[in-house]
Amino acid sequence: MNIKYRNLLPCESKDYRKIRLESLKEFPEAFCANYQETLNIRKLTLEDDIEKQTINKFVHGVFANQELIGICTFVKSDENIGNIYQMYVQKGFQGKNIGLNLIQETIKEATKRYGYLEIFLEVSIHNLKAKNFYLKAGFEKIQQTDDSEDILMQYKKLTNNS
Repeated sequence: MNIKYRNLLPCESKDYRKIRLESLKEFPEAFCANYQETLNIRKLTLEDDIEKQTINKFVHGVFANQELIGICTFVKSDENIGNIYQMYVQKGFQGKNIGLNLIQETIKEATKRYGYLEIFLEVSIHNLKAKNFYLKAGFEKIQQTDDSEDILMQYKKLTNNS
């Protein structure tokens, strides 16, 4: 099987939409968005960002035999701060280090584009599988976010060439 990691191209915005909807349907508890509501949105914000190749956002994808099987979204929110959102790998490809490589490749791309960054993400306190995955990927728990059941995590393997 041929696995490749790279940023999504403008022509792949519909592929992004398809896998984003799949992630919401398969793991509704893992994401803040709702499948049915998202399905009814004519064009998702990130579809537009992918098409325009927005400077402070990108979606890194993993492809198996040229088919998109996973996504990881990176958003640079401040000068030295970035956030990871929408991390998802299709069920049939989980448990094979594909997700771990995807998040590492996303962090490498962010560092290449923006230089030194503090990188954060949020994960549900009930999603132990995801929490353990992020710990393995080099994130540490910082705090439980106010008025929610999410944990704020920060990437700790900080170098200029992650």
